Amino acid sequence: MTQHHPTLNDVVDTFHSLYPPHLAESWDASGLIAGRGERTVQKILFAVDAVSATAEEAVREEAQLLITHHPLLLKGANFIPAQEYKGAVLHTLIENKVGLLAAHTNADSAVDGVNEAIADLLRLRDVQILADEQIQERDGSQHTVGLGRVGRLEQPLSLRELAQSLAEILPATTGGLRIAGDPEMKVERVALCGGAGDSLFDELRASDADVYVTADLRHHPASELRERALVEGTGRPALIDCSHFASEWLWLNRGAQTLQQALAERGFQVECEVSTLNTDPWDFHVSTGSVSGSVSTTGLV
Repeated sequence: MTQHHPTLNDVVDTFHSLYPPHLAESWDASGLIAGRGERTVQKILFAVDAVSATAEEAVREEAQLLITHHPLLLKGANFIPAQEYKGAVLHTLIENKVGLLAAHTNADSAVDGVNEAIADLLRLRDVQILADEQIQERDGSQHTVGLGRVGRLEQPLSLRELAQSLAEILPATTGGLRIAGDPEMKVERVALCGGAGDSLFDELRASDADVYVTADLRHHPASELRERALVEGTGRPALIDCSHFASEWLWLNRGAQTLQQALAERGFQVECEVSTLNTDPWDFHVSTGSVSGSVSTTGLV
């Protein structure tokens, strides 16, 4: 079959067949943000964030489309002058004929999305959706989708070993990993959620997971969850808190490969690349406390 380059409309249609927009949460703003549908697409760049650096990278790489996980206009904008952050990103892309497509919570929930990418990299078995819901399609069929995943490790590991394994597959970030729990406790059932996941604590407890891997854990929800686990005498679930950027970066290669293959099956030739930029917002780390200080570090990993 002779292959030719797709239009932007072709790419968006194919992409949305993989990561349907109706899977997105009601507050989300996923979808095509900018770009002329009739323009030809030869190269696509995947990135976590739509920021000035990734927009400029897309231009340098001569891409015709930038696909990001985080929507640029999630909180909306009344004006987009070039001197403002969001305007600068859009002007850079539009003036260089680069489209912008966001796939946020629809990529979280979809098959082969963010959460399943993490589950696969941890080699989890018997993977199920952590917070599921039934979606009814236009043809009347129903299927289960949702945020987060839960499954079993190939063999039990200590909490420390699991954290070390996770650290090896994540990109380098300033914050690294924060862990709550006995470092030598054995864990087998793992729950996870790419990005901020403390809104799923009720589902986490119901899953009977030994440990929860997620990002952006806030003090009060994390403290209450851990106190409850200690009072109950189980110490479970332990918590592994990683960089928001890093947890979602793990999907980019899968997303790029899946889209490129799907386009090829439709007779289209396109090159999909993953951004080489680390857009985690934190630049450096300084440890707090001192050797001579009076603050106890008991229990810290």
